[in-house]
Amino acid sequence: MKSLVAAFCFVLFVAPVAAETVNVKVGVLRETHARETLSILDIPAADDTLAGALMGAADNNTTGKFTNQTFEAIDARLDDGDDGEEVVAALDALLDKGALFVIADLSAERLLAASERAKSKGAVLLNVSATDDRLREADCRANVIHVAPTRSMLADGLAQYLIWKQWRRWLLVKGSHPNDEFLAQAFRNSAKKFGAKIVEERVYEDTGGGRRSDSGSVQTQRQIPVLTQNAPAYDVLVAADESDVFGGYLPYRTWDPRPVAGSGGLMPTSWDPSHEQWGALQLQNRFTKTFRRLMNARDNAAWLAMRMIGEAATRTGSNDPEKLRLYLLGNDFSIAAFKGVRLTLRPWNQQLRQPILLSDGRMIVSVSPQEGFLHQTSELDTLGVDQPESKCKLK
Repeated sequence: MKSLVAAFCFVLFVAPVAAETVNVKVGVLRETHARETLSILDIPAADDTLAGALMGAADNNTTGKFTNQTFEAIDARLDDGDDGEEVVAALDALLDKGALFVIADLSAERLLAASERAKSKGAVLLNVSATDDRLREADCRANVIHVAPTRSMLADGLAQYLIWKQWRRWLLVKGSHPNDEFLAQAFRNSAKKFGAKIVEERVYEDTGGGRRSDSGSVQTQRQIPVLTQNAPAYDVLVAADESDVFGGYLPYRTWDPRPVAGSGGLMPTSWDPSHEQWGALQLQNRFTKTFRRLMNARDNAAWLAMRMIGEAATRTGSNDPEKLRLYLLGNDFSIAAFKGVRLTLRPWNQQLRQPILLSDGRMIVSVSPQEGFLHQTSELDTLGVDQPESKCKLK
């Protein structure tokens, strides 16, 4: 009898104690995007960006059942008129709830303001929408990981295809807003980088008014040919219209019968609802079934950001922001994203390497990097600013 009691006590002593569940809380700090777009198909949904984060958390929790980890997305939405103080207040609210990772759908200035605040709290931001190259260059921050591609990556992705097609002469038409000039400069840099020639530049002046109500098909049909007539010989019109004022009006309305690319016609993007290769169709179907709409680029970037957090948490067994950030920047990290290759981070500026999809709005025409564009480290580094040219000093 004594031996049985002793054996029972021994079993109790050596029985493994259930591992404590690790809870990873992720904030979703997002702007309210403009409801007035050129096409009613582009009007953002109320759960824009958030939906992708929620699906990413659900996917992480599937694995988390076996690793004693849970993942939660906490929403914080900003109004149009909110300034830096409101951004900081919203971020503080997320941090108070324990969200030391924040998926940030913010403009460049708001992202920098949030980064400064997050730094004092030891939190890490994942940028899923701001394409500004300066955020990865002169204004790069150690606590910001960039999931969204840069303007230069998008421009290079398009330029490689145009060069592959031997469409080397470009007519560049840009909008009159500051962001349009930033995009135009990205196209200029891409033209120089890959050997295209911009034969002329023209400006479409935004005179205000409603984008749809003041621009009916009859009026637009008269305006666009005048804008593009008497141009030097060119192969393709490249539009720089990040403000979404005129780019969608260009196809089929130019004076000369030429293809349109950039902000209209053939458009470079990180994700498109028509993308179905490499298993992407199952991701699209799951998203549509859950949220009753199509997955856009911000949704996909938020999903991918959440999956990156989940991958790092699973591999490290931790929810410590700095530990996970270092893992993501290391050689052991890579992640599948339904783009044909596994994605990794550029350690010098914390930008996610990724292919660029070229979409005509209904299907994927091509995917860059294109065949023949080589790089000593990764063909993905032919897109955007490479390490030797980078001005980033993480701080």
